[in-house]
Amino acid sequence: MRFALIGSGSKGNGTLIEHGQTRILVDCGFSLRESEARLQRLGCEPASLNAIVVTHEHGDHIRGVGLLARRYGVPVWATRGTVNGTQPGKVPRLNLFDVHQPLAIGDLELQPFPVPHDAREPCQFLFRDGDRSLGLLTDTGCSTPHIHSRLSDCDALILECNHDPQMLAEGPYPPALKQRVGGDRGHLSNAQAAQILTEIDTGGLHYLVAAHLSDKNNTPALAQDALSGALGCKPVEIEVACQEQGTDWRDV
Repeated sequence: MRFALIGSGSKGNGTLIEHGQTRILVDCGFSLRESEARLQRLGCEPASLNAIVVTHEHGDHIRGVGLLARRYGVPVWATRGTVNGTQPGKVPRLNLFDVHQPLAIGDLELQPFPVPHDAREPCQFLFRDGDRSLGLLTDTGCSTPHIHSRLSDCDALILECNHDPQMLAEGPYPPALKQRVGGDRGHLSNAQAAQILTEIDTGGLHYLVAAHLSDKNNTPALAQDALSGALGCKPVEIEVACQEQGTDWRDV
């Protein structure tokens, strides 16, 4: 199994996961043209996607889902709450999944799990290929024991480090937005992400990506310092996914 982020941040998100003959895109928060360019940068023709899986209905995650699905005939998977909370338009094949039940798409097994976020039925995922596992946790206001149980003993993890609380407090956002971002149904801070790492089993974790960083309320160095401190490694060992380039392919 391998993965790559096509972009990560408030202006658009998308994660590619590939194993065997299966290629899945999780979320697509970009215009059609930009989505095509970002996928092709990674050697992925949009028509080769087996599915687009949606975590929740916010625009930075779903903006390009319907456009890409209609253009290339890609089936879409989402929760009923997500579908009810947005207007994805007509898609070739819309499939509903239960956040408490695993599902198989081709050669990959997906275990969705609910997360606290200000959306209708938001979720994140654990992906398995039979031997290895990849955890994905972004767009989460706080952690829970259920999240910890899902992410323990991952081989690789994509983990939200959205903001530094001091930068958020002193930054340009209006008070209501600051409260939303920093609240229990908003986004994880660097310290919250680091705390999660201390509460899950990281014995098998050999790859960690910091994701969904705010360009106004965080810096890569702050995120790397927080996560490396929790893991006892060097800051340079923590990869940071950026808004413009995401990441290259990484093997799990």
